[in-house]
Amino acid sequence: MTKRFLDTNVILRHLLNDDPVQSPACFALIEAIEQAKASAWTSHLVIAELVFVLSSKRTFNLSRTEVRDRLLPLIGLPNLEISQKRLFDRVFELYTSLPIDFVDCYHAALLGSRKECELYSYDTHFDRVDGLQRLEP
Repeated sequence: MTKRFLDTNVILRHLLNDDPVQSPACFALIEAIEQAKASAWTSHLVIAELVFVLSSKRTFNLSRTEVRDRLLPLIGLPNLEISQKRLFDRVFELYTSLPIDFVDCYHAALLGSRKECELYSYDTHFDRVDGLQRLEP
């Protein structure tokens, strides 16, 4: 089975059911992936873009918890390949529990997955993440 790249807009149409033509087609594709009738892959940047669009006050203004609850089940689909997909459990744990933007939650989780605890940054919100030590250059 050929794996094809799954772009942000397809996942959005599936999640939001906001287009009378595209949304049902996207729902059918995600359902096929869920039922192992299709296979796809996506990137960490797609996940970040989804979080940005879904949480933006200018677009859908979903809470961090709503974003997590919509995305984690999709990320967890066995026939959707995402490198280091288990990392997103920790990313969303940080994202829903700390007032830190998604990308920095991702970086904090990535550091943890690598068993590293030091980073160079001027972003003081990293100080809120247990186990991290922020260093200024």
